[in-house]
Amino acid sequence: MDVSVGKIKFSNNNDFCLIGGINVIEDFESTLNAAKHYKEVCKKLNINLIFKASYEKANRSSINSYMGPGLKDGILVLSKIKENLDIPIITDVHLPEEVDIAAKVCDVIQLPAFLARQTSLIKAMAKTEVVVNIKKPQFMSPNQLYNIVEKFFQFGKQDLLLCERGTSFGYDNLVVDFLGIGVMKKTCKNLPIIFDVTHSLQCRDVGSSVSQGRREQSLDLAKAAISLKIAGLFLESHPEPSKALCDGASALPMHLLEEFLSQIKQIDMIV
Repeated sequence: MDVSVGKIKFSNNNDFCLIGGINVIEDFESTLNAAKHYKEVCKKLNINLIFKASYEKANRSSINSYMGPGLKDGILVLSKIKENLDIPIITDVHLPEEVDIAAKVCDVIQLPAFLARQTSLIKAMAKTEVVVNIKKPQFMSPNQLYNIVEKFFQFGKQDLLLCERGTSFGYDNLVVDFLGIGVMKKTCKNLPIIFDVTHSLQCRDVGSSVSQGRREQSLDLAKAAISLKIAGLFLESHPEPSKALCDGASALPMHLLEEFLSQIKQIDMIV
């Protein structure tokens, strides 16, 4: 089953697309600059891009974690970037009452992993005319993702993307089961699969309340995923990951973006 976002076609049988951007909006200028860089790199490499930025991160581990500018100011930033750069936008939503506001600006709205079983949120998202990206919960097996997809189907929504982001294994570690991607294709009508490189790198040091990351392994995960012929990658970067206000430990340094995507493009052309 193929899913279109404007002129972009997501398919497990086509060239991969990129859902790429930053974790959360820190300010307008840095978000705009990030979007410009992604657009330039993807245009050079002939990769279809949907730019990602969150207006709010409501599922932080610590009460002291940066959450973003919020719905009103964040959506305004995203609308300005879309208008200035003429690129499609994706952001995540956390409450049913946020859905219509986000869908008026964004071309894709994202169902967060920790909220993926919330029927009221699914129902609100299913009523929109935009594509929905479902983040597979890290506590759910690939087979169980069918139940979430079926909820959307029952509400009349079929233009869905399925995003793998690792599975909790033991305590505070995410493991990617690449065999699960085939299971997701089989059980969910071959809906386009997106692999979330960034969040699959998350881990936590013993005794720490702050998410850590293994960004040095990002290319390894991306190569493995793209070799399975999926529809796209989800990737976050930052100009200075050590200074990022959220999840910098898993973010790719932005100056490495072109080199990173060039290598992925080569593999995608082979498979």
